[in-house]
Amino acid sequence: MNIIDSARQGIVTPLIRAIAGDEGVKPGMLLSDIASGVTVIPRNKYRTLKKPCGIGRGLRTKVNVNLGTSPDCSDVKTELKKLNVAVSGGADAVMDLSTGPEVRVTRRFLIARCPIPFGTVPIYEAVVKRHNRLEDVTADDIIDVLKDHAEDGVDFVTLHVGVTRNIARMLERSKRLIAMVSRGGALLYKWMKIHRQENPLFARFDEVLDLAKEYDLTISLGDGMRPGALKDANDRPQFGELELLGKLQKQALKKGIQTIIEGPGHVPLDKIRDNVIRQKKLCHGAPFYVLGPLVADIAPGYDHITGAIGGALAASYGADFLCYVTPAEHLRLPSIDDVKEGLMASKIAAHAADIAKGNKSAWARDIQISKARAARDWEKQFTYALDPEKARLYRKSLKTSHRDVCSMCSDYCPLKITEDVHA
Repeated sequence: MNIIDSARQGIVTPLIRAIAGDEGVKPGMLLSDIASGVTVIPRNKYRTLKKPCGIGRGLRTKVNVNLGTSPDCSDVKTELKKLNVAVSGGADAVMDLSTGPEVRVTRRFLIARCPIPFGTVPIYEAVVKRHNRLEDVTADDIIDVLKDHAEDGVDFVTLHVGVTRNIARMLERSKRLIAMVSRGGALLYKWMKIHRQENPLFARFDEVLDLAKEYDLTISLGDGMRPGALKDANDRPQFGELELLGKLQKQALKKGIQTIIEGPGHVPLDKIRDNVIRQKKLCHGAPFYVLGPLVADIAPGYDHITGAIGGALAASYGADFLCYVTPAEHLRLPSIDDVKEGLMASKIAAHAADIAKGNKSAWARDIQISKARAARDWEKQFTYALDPEKARLYRKSLKTSHRDVCSMCSDYCPLKITEDVHA
């Protein structure tokens, strides 16, 4: 039985009980939210997850890490190291975006070693299998590859169903600085132009839903028209696609398919709230999965920071799922160190948003580390730190004889001074 089907029948499965316990919510509330589509638990029916997670209303903000090979960098062992860094660093999900050789081999290798929800973008493999010749990619190829991903145990897939011929015309009439930055969306856009046909994922959406139902595959409705420049944010192509995604989400929910909605992109700070509120309204409260959003275009090498700023704000307004952004964004395939930096930035953003939303477990962690800091209990601080390894490394570099304080204030530590006064 699918997750939505069992939720609609009020069945508290071990999975529901585990998620509810981890989040500190009542199982009945979780079941109700899953049934209504405002919360999802990405999990392929034929895969056992060691660390499942819930994404949606009333739950902690989750973070996704992107992995995967490219034609220029296709070392699967390096991608495995990135996966391990992601899992050990607290990522809630990963996506394999491989476009290098042997895409399916890479996917199977990584998914077999992944304890958390695993996502993919099937259109990439459909193109790679045809040697990057979109002319040779058929509609059947696109559907068949989706089935391959489901059979391999993928938990959630990004499908750019909203890149339709009608939405494409909106794009062509727009005055964008950067037409498209979605790789999957651009591939489907070009495919439609070459074949003079509608997007197969849209034209055969009922078939896609039947396949998702068979494997309990969560569909992440991709934002092919997400803005890639601040000047393009909140334009007609972006919101036209979002409106269509809301209709598709409703159609999927009716069939018992879990659905996530993907969002931008590059968005100025003052337009982020509108994005989140509009998505929640048009998409009936479905979980919102945002890339960043990046709040400045001028920071190559530091876009993990621009993304974390936007992500914290978006999540505080109600976004549920943050796709990490690394320092390598716009520049190259991320290194192992880039993955760690990007993940930490997004984890900070997610936690900051959870504090703003009043999440009890987030607040409890901050209170505990503050108590440890007041007592100058360094080991306890490391216990609650987001990155204990880095915190310990900095502490070990301390050059002072006063081991109970740090070298910033040393003898003038305000914590120690006030402690002495109160003694």
